[in-house]
Amino acid sequence: MKKPNSLPKNFLFISRWGEILDIAYATQNEGNAVKLYIEDKPSREIGTGFVKKVKDWKKHIDWADILIFDYTGFGKECTELRASGKIVFGGSEYTDQLELDRNFGQKELQKHKIKTLPFEEFLSFQDAIAYVEKHPDAYVIKPSGETQELKQLLFVGSDDEGLDVIRVLKAYDKSWGDDFGNFQLQKKVKGVEISVSAYFNGKEFLQPFNITFEHKKLFPKELGVSTGEMGSSMFWVNQSPIFDATLKKFEPSLAKHKFIGHIDINCIVNGNGIYPLEFTSRFGYPQIFIQRAGITEPIGEMLYKVASGQNFKIATKKGFQVGAFIVVPPFPYDDKKTFELFSKDAVVVFRKDMKEGIHPMHLKKVNEEWLITGNTGIALLVTGTGITMRDAQKMMNNRIHSVIVNNGYYRTDIGDRWFEDSDRLWSWGLL
Repeated sequence: MKKPNSLPKNFLFISRWGEILDIAYATQNEGNAVKLYIEDKPSREIGTGFVKKVKDWKKHIDWADILIFDYTGFGKECTELRASGKIVFGGSEYTDQLELDRNFGQKELQKHKIKTLPFEEFLSFQDAIAYVEKHPDAYVIKPSGETQELKQLLFVGSDDEGLDVIRVLKAYDKSWGDDFGNFQLQKKVKGVEISVSAYFNGKEFLQPFNITFEHKKLFPKELGVSTGEMGSSMFWVNQSPIFDATLKKFEPSLAKHKFIGHIDINCIVNGNGIYPLEFTSRFGYPQIFIQRAGITEPIGEMLYKVASGQNFKIATKKGFQVGAFIVVPPFPYDDKKTFELFSKDAVVVFRKDMKEGIHPMHLKKVNEEWLITGNTGIALLVTGTGITMRDAQKMMNNRIHSVIVNNGYYRTDIGDRWFEDSDRLWSWGLL
């Protein structure tokens, strides 16, 4: 086992969409050398001026002391690099499949003796419509594979007869036809949506575990379209009944597949039990940035210790952490014209010189100014921490008011779910 010395290290970040900028920038500010590669062409300007960018990550493998992959789909490369003796933080082919192939993920849950919700897999919208007509109920439409990156396609039905789901399936049939790929209809269950995640060092999970509450809808009070995410609230724990009932059971399988990284399982919980919905076998966004707000050791060093297989306890703050995205048009939609008209190259203005808790997202730096780039319109993530959820929200809101993002919008209720959810979770014995 390689012990880290405290000398600066060379970090190579391999990114799908440039999401990892905040972690790369923080790692560099801790005194390490950083290089960032971004695969997606329209996202390649992200991070320019913040960290050194490279066009071909493979040419920098020998330079790197550690390689960090920020997305699923690189599992094969991670396994090969580890076999060649490199220190790698990232997935495996097994964990890629857990996330990207929903059917496989559900079967693995069943194999590990974990309760799952009934679901059906479909390739055709017509078949799915016929199924709902035959079995009327409330369902969730969940795309699989590459299509699941388009978060606004996930649809949570609320009609007990499934009429809203049928309407959406008909609309998807018109706009997508056969290009949609396979998707699931999952029976909808009422309860608290909660996710538990942890870091895995190749052999075992490291404490503490992270409990996250996501806020996916565009507007406060869960109104509007589904986005990937508008913000989250979280806290760290050393024990969790939800962790024990889900992720813990995967420890031998993850060790067998030599996974080294971060894995999250999203669940619906209620008085009847814990029902896992899906895996995120990589960093969650914005989860990792809000975690960083609550981790009290240097983030680069922490990731290096995980990747080099060390067993240690992550140093974290007590209490709560919250974070909200500040987004600009056309988010959450893809509309190049609107982006170029309203958002591209707009400057993020700081009222104070303090940048504490302000995490750069799809930005570049020109003459020390932070400018919006990329194509999706996620400008910043702003975090706050506190012993109570209210304290954390207050700190976050003060920081949001210290920046000006022209045409920026964000949710004002991140963390509010906790006040009701916590009572229910306590009463079900899940906290």
